[in-house]
Parts: sequence; C-alpha cells; structure tokens
Amino acid sequence: MRILLLGKIGQVGFELQRTLAPLGDVIAVDQPELDFLNLDSLGALLRRYAPHAIVNAAAYTAVDKAESDAALCRALNATAPGFLAAEAKKLNALFIHYSTDYVYSGEKRAAYVEDDPTGPLCAYGRTKLEGDELVAKSGAHHLVFRTEWVYGTRGQNFLRTMLRLAKEKPELRIVSDQIGAPTWSRMIAEATAHALARAISDPAPYSGIYHLTAAGETTWFHFAEAIFDLIQVENRPKLFPISTSEYPTPARRPAYSVLSNDKFALTFGFRLPNWKHQLELVAAQINDESSQQLHR
Repeated sequence: MRILLLGKIGQVGFELQRTLAPLGDVIAVDQPELDFLNLDSLGALLRRYAPHAIVNAAAYTAVDKAESDAALCRALNATAPGFLAAEAKKLNALFIHYSTDYVYSGEKRAAYVEDDPTGPLCAYGRTKLEGDELVAKSGAHHLVFRTEWVYGTRGQNFLRTMLRLAKEKPELRIVSDQIGAPTWSRMIAEATAHALARAISDPAPYSGIYHLTAAGETTWFHFAEAIFDLIQVENRPKLFPISTSEYPTPARRPAYSVLSNDKFALTFGFRLPNWKHQLELVAAQINDESSQQLHR
C-alpha cells in the first residue's frame, strides 16, 4: 500500500510517520517542499504517486492569529482539504483528514456526538467546519477525525508551554472554566493507523466523521496541575485558577468541548485511553529523557 502523508512535521504528522510505516510505503511531505496553497502542485503530487491512501495532517492551527488571517486559514483548512478529497476520489484513494472540537459552540453540557449541531465561535473553527463539509461533499471515501487539546513532546502545545513557563515564572494563572480532553498526538496516530488498516480494503462502509479524543474530561487548570504532578521540574510554579473572561483572547473558545468516542470505538474496536493515563505515559518518557541527560 502506498500512503501519502501530508504535514509530516506537525505534532500528529511526526507520529504518523512511525505508526503508518508497518502498513506500507509511506511518502511523507511538508513545507517548504510542498506549497499547500498551490492546488496545481498538489494535484501533480497526487497523480505522481497515485497513493491508495492520503493522510492529511497539515492545517492552519494558530487559533488566535486566524482572526486576522482568515483568508490564509480558510485556504489551508477548507480549500486545500476539499481539493485533496476531490482528487482522492479521482484516484479511488481513501482520504483521512483531521478536524477539531472548535466546530462546536460549547453550549452543550454532555459529550458531543457526531450528529450534534455545529456552531463554531471563531475563524479557525469555521474554516475547519467548512473543510469537513467539503471533504464530505467530494464523494471520496473519507475518514474525518475530530480531535481536541492535542499535545506532545514537540511543536507548540499546552504541555510544552507549561514546561517552558515553569523555568521563567514562579506563578501561573490558568483558565479553569473551559472543559475538554487533552489528547496525546501519538495516540491519535496509533488510532489512525488502526482505522486505516481496517478500512483500506473496503472503505465505503467506514466513510464519515468520527470523534477521536482521549477518554474523560478536565480543565486547562487541572491539566496543568497534572503536568506538574507527573513531570519533574526544577522549580514547580504556583498555579492559580482564573476564568476565561480574565484571560481574553482574539478567538473565542468553546467552554465545553468534550467529544463522545463511542462511534469510533464501535466501528473500529479501539478506544483511546483516559487523558490522565496518556499524560502518565508522556511524563514517563520526558522524565526518563531528563534523567539520561543528567547522567551523561
């Protein structure tokens, strides 16, 4: 099987290079070798490799910056995925794409299911939703995975921000009234490989949108507490809970964006672990690496 992976240097894309490798020949590309705004070059790339599966892990993810850069955000999050899906249909390839909890308004107080009404509050969420809709309308066999609060040991994410700030500030004020499920990028990649292996031989019955997040729920404040409970830092900062209104940002976030993973679990027989267990695995990796550096 030939798998074309777009966005290899991102948090999820980096992990996908490893998890997809046992399934076939992985061709991984990213900027600057590929211009995602040049649809002609995208089309030429797909025709050159004629992949059996296209995994699109590329996206515009600067949520606040998107408010003043909506055109570029839309080009990367909506126009490009829609084009890729249309090309995938021509090649009879399975198209895998990643979306977000930000397509929902956050007004619900129970886990969102895939059929719930959407209502994005910001430009990032609106462009991701448009991308989901264009992929679905393309007619391609597709798996759209909506995830949330993605973090890992590389790239820009909440975990790495907390560890960096711990070296700079003795006190941190963290939002405590937004609720979601922190999800490790490696777990998303593992689940993607599992789903691809299941769907590739007959993708039609699997085609659709799925939620793919860690189990459980927490707040940013309690996520930060757990990070410093589990990961060894030289000086643990004092944490203080604050409200969203006390930390204004250009983009509005949903207050509650927990996603139900039941559809994915029932379809693919695989459920991501609880967010706390995922963090424990990441913490063990970070602590081990830190220990090895100290003893060199």
